Amino acid sequence: MGGQILRMSTAFSCLTAQPITVNKIRLGRSKPGLRPQHLTGFQMMAEICKGEIRGDAVGSTEITLTPSSIQAGTFRADTGTAGSVALLLQVSLPCTLYAPGPIDMTFIGGTNAEMAPQIDYITLVLKPILEKFGIFFDCHIKKRGYYPKGGGQVVINTQPLKQLQPITMTEPGQVTKITGMAFVAGVLPFHIAKRMARSATDIIRMEFPNIDVRIEPKQERREDAVGTGSGIVIVAETSTGCLFAGSALGKKGVQAEEVGRSATESLVQSLSDGGCVDEHLQDQLIIFMALADGVSRVLSGPLTMHTKTAIYTAELLTKAKFKVSPVGGNSRCELIECTGIGLKNNSM
Repeated sequence: MGGQILRMSTAFSCLTAQPITVNKIRLGRSKPGLRPQHLTGFQMMAEICKGEIRGDAVGSTEITLTPSSIQAGTFRADTGTAGSVALLLQVSLPCTLYAPGPIDMTFIGGTNAEMAPQIDYITLVLKPILEKFGIFFDCHIKKRGYYPKGGGQVVINTQPLKQLQPITMTEPGQVTKITGMAFVAGVLPFHIAKRMARSATDIIRMEFPNIDVRIEPKQERREDAVGTGSGIVIVAETSTGCLFAGSALGKKGVQAEEVGRSATESLVQSLSDGGCVDEHLQDQLIIFMALADGVSRVLSGPLTMHTKTAIYTAELLTKAKFKVSPVGGNSRCELIECTGIGLKNNSM
């Protein structure tokens, strides 16, 4: 089982107060078992739900959580590596909504890491879309952290709610504006950010000649970042309030223009799919759809394996019911429908 199943299983265990054992964790990987970022998230969740854990060690392929009740308060999780802080938020946020009071969390790790959402995706795309469920939280990026050092710091402030409301996102609308940021930090020169931004802007204007495009290059101050890194995040907004993003991180030996092109191509592909969410948002919405009170409907491009896994896990661990239907015609879209369990916060 991969990290995604571990995160979702942990969250559902805390939310439903049901013990859970996850085994065969990351078998077949070059480094099987729990990695530091998985372990950090698991231990923090045990603290939030006053749970007992067994098997909580790096390299462990089986871990058990026996939760009690979710509590409010202040929590801190430090991966000690460049492990993604966005993935720490992914496992913890659903549970914080069902606390008896506000929760403040400080995450230490990588803010812009490979194989995970960049923290900017959380603030620019996920956060505003989650407001449709009635979810409101603050995300403060105190310091960015890059591979291999990590050391980034993000503070999350959440407020509890009584119940999540279902969402309907079935009208993609028309693109109205495209914004973004190209950044460099550490020893990298500012011209790299400018070149990423220029490359992305030129490609977007060819695809969308009548759309306002503003991608700002940025040099992170040394006191605001740990390590050296670069990247770009581009967000498209539509007339119906849909948000799509494309992003890429700089790599040694890869020209800045190619980084800008990679992010742009990802964004253009998501828009051309014709859905209301991009491939990165799909799976992140599944747990909230499962918890909501009523039927949620989301029009998506082709389902990713992450999304299929999220649906499988949600149905396995709750009574939520999902239905995925292809959309007729030449569309590549699929309609995700979910009858949520209507979980209530009994402390509210």
